[in-house]
Amino acid sequence: MSQVHANLAAGRWQTLPLVEQLANVGSDVARAHRWQGKDASLSEKAFIRALELLDLTIGDARWKGRRKELTRVRELLCDAMTGGSAYNSDLASLDRYFLHFAVAARAGR
Repeated sequence: MSQVHANLAAGRWQTLPLVEQLANVGSDVARAHRWQGKDASLSEKAFIRALELLDLTIGDARWKGRRKELTRVRELLCDAMTGGSAYNSDLASLDRYFLHFAVAARAGR
């Protein structure tokens, strides 16, 4: 786990509402998408950060009833990074999915 996300895992992440957690995941998905095809290393690092944050969200006890949706998003994200062969998913569509959370988080402030 990266140092930045280690601080979040220490408890701060569990204080954020779900919409903010997913908005933060989405920012790394957007980075992975932006670098895909341009810089594989940067794209992979953003993907790993997105997975770390998504795993923290999945592990958050407050979202126990939402785990099916959250784990499905994780599956789609992994599929998108490996070519989309299982679900025909791609980072562009996931970027659009997460954008809605960013807009909602911003509106909620």
